Amino acid sequence: MIFRIALRYLLAKKSHKVVNVISGISIAGVAVATAAIVVVLSVFNGFSQLATSHLSMIDPDVKAVPVGAKAFAGADSLARVLEALPEVAVAAPVLQERALLAGDNTQMPVVVKGVDPARFPEMVDTDELLIDGIYSDVNGLPDSVAGIQLAVSVAVNTGMRPSPLRCGDLYMPRRTGRINPANPSAAYRSIPVAVTGVFRVDQSEYDNEYVLAPLQQVRQLLEYDRGEASAIEVKGVAGVEPEALAKAVSSVTGEGFEVLDRVRQQADTFRMIAVEKWVTFLMLVFILIIAAFNIVSTLSLMVIEKRDNMATLRMLGSTRRDVRSIFVVEGWLITAAGGVAGVIAGAALVLIQEHFGLIRLSGDPSTLSIDVYPVALQWGDLLATAGTVAVTGLIVGAVSTFFTRKIS
Repeated sequence: MIFRIALRYLLAKKSHKVVNVISGISIAGVAVATAAIVVVLSVFNGFSQLATSHLSMIDPDVKAVPVGAKAFAGADSLARVLEALPEVAVAAPVLQERALLAGDNTQMPVVVKGVDPARFPEMVDTDELLIDGIYSDVNGLPDSVAGIQLAVSVAVNTGMRPSPLRCGDLYMPRRTGRINPANPSAAYRSIPVAVTGVFRVDQSEYDNEYVLAPLQQVRQLLEYDRGEASAIEVKGVAGVEPEALAKAVSSVTGEGFEVLDRVRQQADTFRMIAVEKWVTFLMLVFILIIAAFNIVSTLSLMVIEKRDNMATLRMLGSTRRDVRSIFVVEGWLITAAGGVAGVIAGAALVLIQEHFGLIRLSGDPSTLSIDVYPVALQWGDLLATAGTVAVTGLIVGAVSTFFTRKIS
């Protein structure tokens, strides 16, 4: 009965037009705030999917990294054991460390990743990865492949040009021996390098910092002589599920290694996207609450307008609590109406953008990996938004009871 009366109050024509106008404004405010939540969450989902789609260009299917250590010995033999598994197509050790790339006029901190030149093309599609140059020895110098932004910064000459040149020297701190404070340069080992190719994966941490170099050269630079590596990268056979591949690798490596799939290899990136997504969600929820509290003014006017009806209900036996409950439900209904409209509008906008790409990114399309804002609609976000709107409506309705205490 309470719900029917509240619904009748909501749908019936009010005696004062201003009440209708304020009711419409309240519903519209909740609808706009709700639609904004749906759209913004979908944009974050789109960027998360975009990040996932780029992982396969340079990251392996599975990576086994030692727990509590930067490197481990015997990596070559462990890779051979893993490669013998039926789920594994390629297994290769890699050695990764930070270094300094010094050219004629430029010095830049970089991340050097030592890879097996013979196995790397089997692990990664180098034809898709490289946008310029080749992966081969040049003039007897250790060959390497750099990210596009790094290559631009050091003005690299690649193997596609007639006379590829040495781009500079690669410096790494010494791991062993004593350091003479009077001769700081003795604290570093260095080798000359030639960048013969440039890659692009549209992820700043790779494009801006990474240099791929021969594994044996990196080992010598770091003074490793027992087949050390910082990880074993594994590519599965065609059709193998990532979970099955990770389980097979874990059965060989044991508890001393952590086996990471592509998403877990980029855990920081996805964690950052998730944190930004839900922090933005909370900020928009505050905006929704502010918009919803406009409903309080609508309910206060409605209480004044329905003063006679409330008196009639009291004479018919309704208690004060019953009368107050009517306006609690009324506030929830107004919020729910705006919420439903907002969810539908937000979902429609996301689907339109997803299928037609009406909103495009500014800039030169040839330099962008995508030219439209990525979006992805997820049921979990819709349910979270709808639940937030429902709770907000109950809070607003409860606040409105303060306006009925004296009148009822």
